[in-house]
Order: sequence, then structure tokens, then C-alpha cells
Amino acid sequence: MRRENQSSVSEFLLLGLPIRPEQQGVFFALFLGMYLTTVLGNLLIVLLIRLDSHLHTPMYFLLSHLAFTDVSFSSVTVPKMLMNMQTQHLSIPYVGCISQMYFFLLFVCLENFLLSVMAYDRYVAICQPLHYTTVMREEMCTLLVAGSWLFSCAHALLHTLLLSHLSFCADNTISHFFCDLTALLKLTCSDTSLNELVIFTEGGVFAFLTFCAILGSYIRIGATILRVPSIKRICKALSTCGSHLLVVFLYYETLAMIYFIPSSNNSKVKDIIASVMYTVVTPMLNPFIYSLRNRDMRLALGILYRRKVIVTK
Repeated sequence: MRRENQSSVSEFLLLGLPIRPEQQGVFFALFLGMYLTTVLGNLLIVLLIRLDSHLHTPMYFLLSHLAFTDVSFSSVTVPKMLMNMQTQHLSIPYVGCISQMYFFLLFVCLENFLLSVMAYDRYVAICQPLHYTTVMREEMCTLLVAGSWLFSCAHALLHTLLLSHLSFCADNTISHFFCDLTALLKLTCSDTSLNELVIFTEGGVFAFLTFCAILGSYIRIGATILRVPSIKRICKALSTCGSHLLVVFLYYETLAMIYFIPSSNNSKVKDIIASVMYTVVTPMLNPFIYSLRNRDMRLALGILYRRKVIVTK
């Protein structure tokens, strides 16, 4: 299509969730409650880890960054979705849409990296316990987290710059509740072959490497446990890795619903439901998984509560 036949797009329209008008109030209250739970629960994890010196270990250092990522991850999409549901003002400026897409890609990639680093931490703790303090020293943990941030920023910036060079037609309606990269590529009038190539190569390599790191770590953990099987070692491994495995299962299961389950006539609805799962539900469940299944977190929460009671008296 020639340039003169294209119309510049200054804003997009987010159609949001496929909800009936009479049900908007109920779903608004539901998602608002879930978002507040996500923010307060994950910030509580960060606060507990900062205040309790017993939690100043590599595992909880990584967990605090995962909790912060979950808060940021949800905050990129949910507030705009809630505002659209309440006001029915569906438009989002072009710059706002591109910015939302950038931060969404950043925190999705960062979550993948942090989950793989946490899996490696559990591998060292169980398979090489005598070398744990040497391998997972403070400098190493900081380097791993900084590297995760750096690669995630580069990943998001690459796709954002490639998208910014595309031209958009008159159709500016996005059948989603946030500015997803794949949804935006469907609206462009330009050739998207380079964008799709980068998505499948660079994005595929990142996803493959992080997933292999998690899978490889737990295969080695399983092999170490089965080498000398005992109820005590199995219980210790489950208490150490159980929370992380649940989070990994929830996160990758929802991603698989989008990218690996064959599409049907209701593929749009399926994609939206899966997106709600990993942008709203999973970040909300993480604090419950880590606090209820983790004895150290429960003890830290009890100490904080007792301090509060003493101060108020």
C-alpha cells in the first residue's frame, strides 16, 4: 500500500474483555480486588524480606525481585483495563500503547529469566550444598539479576523499535484489553516479515533457554534425590522447591494455552482468558503460594505482626 493511501493513527481502541454491559460492575469489583491483592501481597513479601535478617539469603533475594516484577507486570495492564471498564473510554494514545507494549514485553521476559535463575539457585542448594555459599554469593546474585534486567530491556526495546517503524491503517481497533505485540502486528499495513522473524528467532531463543534452564535444573535435582532416595530428602526437596514449581507450572501453563494449543473459532476468547490468567491471576496467587508453603515467610510474617501489636500497645 502506498504511503498516501494510509492514514496516520494517533490512538488505538482497546475493546477489552468480552463482558456484557450489565456484568461490567461485577467484573470491575472482581478484578480490582485481585489487583489490590496482587500489589499488597507482593509488596508484603518485599517488605518482609527487607526487614527480616533471616531472609537475607540468595533465595529470598531472588524472590523479592520476582515479587516486584509481579507487581509491575500487573500494573502495566490492569489499571488501564479497570479504567476502561469503569469509564467506557476505550481509547489509548499511540505513544501510550507502544509504551505499554514495551513494559509488558520487559516484565514478561524478566519473569522468565528470574524463574530460571531461581531454578538454578535451587539446583545449587540441593545438588551442591557444600558449594552453595561460594557459588550463590551476593555478587553472583546481583550479577544474575542485573543481567536479567539488561537482557529483558534489550529484548523489549528491540521489538518496540521494530514496531515503531511500521505504518498503521485506518483500522485502529485492538480486540484485547492491552496493547499486545501480535495484536498490533495484525493492524499494520507494512510488511511484518522482519518482525515475525525476530519474534521466532530472538524471542524463541530466550524462551527456549530459560525453559531449558528450569527443566535442566529440576532434572538434576530429581536425579540427585533419586540417587539415594529417602523420605527426609524428598520432603526437604519439596519444601525447598515446591513453591517455585507451582509458580513455574502456573506461568508456563497459561503461556502454553496461547502458543501451543491449536486455535479454534474461539481462539480470541481463549487468548484473552489465558492473558488474564498470567497477567492477573498468577501474580495474585504467588504471594499465597510462597507465604503459605514457606515456613520462613510465615515466621517472618508472625514476627512482623507481633512487632506491630507491641508498638500499638
